[in-house]
Amino acid sequence: MRRDMDLIRSLLLQIESEEKADLAGYTKEQTLYHKRLLIEAGLAYGKALEDGEGKQKAVVITRLSWEGHEFLDAARNQSVWNKAKEKIAQVGASLAFPILKDLLAVLVKEQLGIK
Repeated sequence: MRRDMDLIRSLLLQIESEEKADLAGYTKEQTLYHKRLLIEAGLAYGKALEDGEGKQKAVVITRLSWEGHEFLDAARNQSVWNKAKEKIAQVGASLAFPILKDLLAVLVKEQLGIK
């Protein structure tokens, strides 16, 4: 399964606000997979639960980590988010997490007038 950074962002927003996000268009498997990625990336605390055959059946997220809050603060603004994705697409790069995170920080600084 391919990683979807829009789904990652939506899940982070949902966890932070404790309200249901609009995840229409995503399957249960995609959502579970990406919740597990949040934990693996250190963006959230939680546990992936598997059935007796080792298949993922649920993911319990307890809260965002410091890193999760930091990333979400940079990614929260929709226009900054779209601009970051646009810039990455222009150079033909993939949406690698460290690159996206650094670019979001630069774009937020630009909005604040910080060089």
